[in-house]
Amino acid sequence: MEHLLNKRVQEIQISGIRKFFNKVVEFPDAVSMTIGQPDFPTPLHIKEAAKAAIDHNRTSYTHNAGLLELREAAARFVQSRYDLTYNAEDEVIVTVGASEAIDIALRTILEEGSEVILPGPVYPGYEPIIKLCGAVPVHVDTRQSGFRVNAQMIAEKITDKTRCVILPYPSNPTGCVLDAQTLRGIADLLRDKEIFVISDEIYSELIYGERHQSIARLPGMREKTIVINGLSKSHSMTGWRVGLAFAPSYIARQMIKVHQYNTTCASSISQFAALEALTNGADDALPMREEYRQRRDYVYDRLVAMGLDVVKPDGAFYIFPSIEKFGLPSFEFAIRMLEEARVAVVPGDSFSSYGEGYVRLSYAYSMEQLEEGLNRMEKWISART
Repeated sequence: MEHLLNKRVQEIQISGIRKFFNKVVEFPDAVSMTIGQPDFPTPLHIKEAAKAAIDHNRTSYTHNAGLLELREAAARFVQSRYDLTYNAEDEVIVTVGASEAIDIALRTILEEGSEVILPGPVYPGYEPIIKLCGAVPVHVDTRQSGFRVNAQMIAEKITDKTRCVILPYPSNPTGCVLDAQTLRGIADLLRDKEIFVISDEIYSELIYGERHQSIARLPGMREKTIVINGLSKSHSMTGWRVGLAFAPSYIARQMIKVHQYNTTCASSISQFAALEALTNGADDALPMREEYRQRRDYVYDRLVAMGLDVVKPDGAFYIFPSIEKFGLPSFEFAIRMLEEARVAVVPGDSFSSYGEGYVRLSYAYSMEQLEEGLNRMEKWISART
């Protein structure tokens, strides 16, 4: 009866990142630089808050949108950090990770045949949801612009079916960030158009230069922008599954319907942990960010010394070197290096066809692991050049 299953579900694929990670498991002696998960433990005070919530039996359903005090803390956090102003009562939703926030946002704004513009290469979590909505992903090739999308590129892709533009910056897989001038250009383009923006800002606390800037704070953009954030990357809370969606009330009240029928509410225990993170742990990301900065500099310098073309990341904890000169498809390159050198990286084609010719390295690993992995990689590459 397989033919009766939803055709759209059958047509989408498991993430290329996860596919390759599952392959890496077959090589227990490999040094992995694949997964984008902080290698720091969740801060102790956050774990203690979760334990206290359990001990005080705070284990029941919460409001569908999440604990009001958590939504208030989230609104204060983005206001103090990024000059974003949202009403906690009807413009903030606590979700099961940023992934669910993306899902309910897209399902709320898309219809059959809608087009969604997104940069390529890009995180692979958007396209399958777009397709499940019956909508069409439209990629912008950013390879010649340092992986940064701009207004002119977006303008060339806009049609009368364009419903949304996704801005996932700081970027997974490239670590690139959009500067203020680029954001203003995009805002000027979209301000008077009936096009939504989903601004995925999950890595907003992990920027190495000036503080993160959101397009939602620019004139005329708040009313058409859904901001996605969460605590997985900033507070090393990937398994706690706490995401945040910020949107004007007319959008949020529709998104909450999708969220309600999807999950009812996020885990109450995780929400109390998140409340602690956003109040007493507002600066928890700072020491992690400094460590990532040092790792970024080390990894970048090593890759350049290997003769690889690479754009230096401005944020997140990924780097995306070109492997074009080796003449191998990215998946084959990654498989060979895994089998022959016992080093694991993610093939670039996991991030759309525009990622072909690249591989992604995550430096969310200890310096010792990065050093060993890059030593093996350098030896393997030097034998082929």
